[in-house]
Amino acid sequence: MKITAIDVVLIEKVEPRFTWRGGVFSEGKNTIGWLVIETDAGITGFATAARGVILKDYVDRRFRAEMIGQDPLMREHLWERVWELDRIERFAPNMAHVIDVALWDIAAKAANLPVYKLLGGYRESIPAYASTATYSSIPEFLDIASQCIDRGYKAIKLHAFGDAKKDAELSLKLRAHVGPDIALMYDGSAGFDLMDAVYLGHALDEADFLWYEEPMREFSVTAYKWLGERVRIPLLLGEVTEGAHMSAGDFVATGVASALRVSTFLRGGFTGAMRIAHLADTFHLRAEVHGFGLEQAHLCMAIKNNSYYESLIKDNPFTEMSQDLPVDNNGMIHAPKGPGIGYETLWAEKGAPKELAKFLKG
Repeated sequence: MKITAIDVVLIEKVEPRFTWRGGVFSEGKNTIGWLVIETDAGITGFATAARGVILKDYVDRRFRAEMIGQDPLMREHLWERVWELDRIERFAPNMAHVIDVALWDIAAKAANLPVYKLLGGYRESIPAYASTATYSSIPEFLDIASQCIDRGYKAIKLHAFGDAKKDAELSLKLRAHVGPDIALMYDGSAGFDLMDAVYLGHALDEADFLWYEEPMREFSVTAYKWLGERVRIPLLLGEVTEGAHMSAGDFVATGVASALRVSTFLRGGFTGAMRIAHLADTFHLRAEVHGFGLEQAHLCMAIKNNSYYESLIKDNPFTEMSQDLPVDNNGMIHAPKGPGIGYETLWAEKGAPKELAKFLKG
């Protein structure tokens, strides 16, 4: 099998804005990019990126010339070629994965399997946690928590105010509100220095939170080592630091991480994510999947040492349970259907973007 063509289809996406800490809003309108890799076997691979214009530039200048004529099943070789190109280009960390994802889509379709089974396959369903946006007040957070529990979620993760004292207060009040049986997590989104991270970590431990995620920028592994020496709550690390499995290895080597983050879109596609998951498993650490959608669902089903699927809750009252995948009344998601990643299966149910119609078979 050989790659015969690579295209990027740009699509304008408009959705309601939501808020992160510090009054930072999501864009609302964005030009996403769909990577389309065609082969001489009639199998087409798809992957998507949030920054379509950047992806198109990379494909036009670098990836097309590198990939056409290559065997798409040689994924390890092509993954390393992207890293070679990165040494010159310095690709945006949320772009370098896209080739790998589309190649896994092709390989799984060739095998007539969903990606998670080609990756190895461990489970068919997994609990989802409700991952909040940042709401205006503590009472609103408590209201959202009640809505999540009523919809079946057994776990909730906070993206809170970015103020250590206010977030500590929220965390303690949330535990009192939901009781002892709901799993709670906290994501600092790199909002703190060491002193505030320690203060908040003590409160999260008192409130019996399951994990403490990225409270500081992840550029300094040493700072995280110091944090780990000062707090008891388990640290979930390695979400956005560059270097994929290589930077993840440093968090393991220091002994500071109780779990590592994996995803397709920040950790090197399916290939990079599985490297990190297996590295973590070697040291009896968890490898928690970051993000939502079909790609991350496949990782959730393939990685033994992952415990949850992340379901983003953006609005109040919230109206969507998840991106692409429904969360059932017991707070579970189930494995994607169809061969490959399953975009075509999803589009058969919900309708395909019209801009991609010419690439769809049948």
